[in-house]
Amino acid sequence: MSVQPVLAVIPCRGGSKGLPGKNLHDLAGLPLIAHSIRLAKLCPSIARCIVSTDSEEIAAVAREYGGDVPFLRPSELAQDETPMWPVLQHALREIETRDRLQYGSLLLLSPTSPGRLPGDITAVIQILEDDPRAVGVVAASKPRFNPRWVCMDVDADGYASQSFPSEKIYQRRQDVPPVFRVNGMLYLWRRDHLVASDSPRYYELPHRVLEVPEERAIDIDDISDFRLADLMLRGGLLEFPWLDAAELQSSISRSDK
Repeated sequence: MSVQPVLAVIPCRGGSKGLPGKNLHDLAGLPLIAHSIRLAKLCPSIARCIVSTDSEEIAAVAREYGGDVPFLRPSELAQDETPMWPVLQHALREIETRDRLQYGSLLLLSPTSPGRLPGDITAVIQILEDDPRAVGVVAASKPRFNPRWVCMDVDADGYASQSFPSEKIYQRRQDVPPVFRVNGMLYLWRRDHLVASDSPRYYELPHRVLEVPEERAIDIDDISDFRLADLMLRGGLLEFPWLDAAELQSSISRSDK
């Protein structure tokens, strides 16, 4: 079954506890959510991109930057303990009813991971299209340290042991098999898997992986993450193709004052 048409969902609830108003906080002159909206507009393979939020304020800002907010998420799906899976199921159900159209897959674009590029979207869709056995694709990256090499447990007596025991003893860091971490940048699932499952089930059902460089796998959760992302943009370590040179320069000039 084809993954087309692709529905992209930007989940953005209003009750962030770690950093209130996080999704509307300024990054390079734009509210954080606007970066995901602009990214989606650069991706012709996305049939429709919607914002799922419970907040009128977030909905208004999203619409100001061209976002599609066809409904407000019910409050019971916007609690601190609410898992993402039912939020996505709700969004898919609502849009399919309104559009009278069955989508082939759903792409999750978290606003807190703005380091994605249009090429990542193209790649993740192609990976799933090419593998009919896979139910989804997740973005992952190699962490700067390999936990197989550097992580240890400490027992009650203060003695160390390997966190990831192996029959083979490695003498050099370079010889340790690589480890990947799910970085939250991109998730794509087939519609039927999303509808029928109660969770993603990454390690029970076949998922493919899109490897993304760790430098772009930023996850913005607090003010220090915003500052780090801003420094990376100013230094050219991050590039957002939806920002033109004037917008970026204006942002740099404001932050320099």
